[in-house]
Amino acid sequence: MIQLNPKVDLYIKDGCGRCALHATPKCKVNKWQIELETLRQIVLESGLTEELKWGVPVYTHLGKNILTVSALKDVCIIGFFKGVLIKDTQNMLIKQGENSQSSRIVKFTSENEILNHQDTLIDFIHQAIQIEEIGQKVEFKKDDISVPEELALKFKENPAFKTAFYALTPGRQKGYLLYFSQAKQSATRTQRINNYTQKIFEGIGFHDEYKMNNKVSH
Repeated sequence: MIQLNPKVDLYIKDGCGRCALHATPKCKVNKWQIELETLRQIVLESGLTEELKWGVPVYTHLGKNILTVSALKDVCIIGFFKGVLIKDTQNMLIKQGENSQSSRIVKFTSENEILNHQDTLIDFIHQAIQIEEIGQKVEFKKDDISVPEELALKFKENPAFKTAFYALTPGRQKGYLLYFSQAKQSATRTQRINNYTQKIFEGIGFHDEYKMNNKVSH
């Protein structure tokens, strides 16, 4: 039996709540309500559990994150956490960001477009579930930037924060690691980490925050 999560109902109705457009007609989610509901139905019929994490719908299997469904300004998307491992003969899966090593998304601009690719989406979802069930891992390219001790301690103290950090795209992770590591004093590194904890939980990158603030100042 399909179980709808009331928190996702609110997301589709009012948006993620990250900006002043929340629950207004100008919210980007408001533009894609029909498409989001269509993707939601397809995903739930595959047996995944519906949750709300980092402000967006996340679908899990045996406690593991499988995929997300969310709205951007010009498209709505379905995103697979380990999409790079999915066999995609139609070349529909794309990187969300240039540095994205694991996640892959599919963009849509209409309900008809989603329904026309429904069989392929179902196949992707089943593959993603199987990938998690057999424990298949993504081999990430090593980065020269190490995790500061203060951040490692924060991960140990707050596993949910660690999960949220590594749910960010590799590019967003790198941006934060650079910013945290550049501080010479341990106290400053700790302060920077604490200042951006909530943003990381919300899935917002350091440079995303800078761009938003810059737009406001102009």
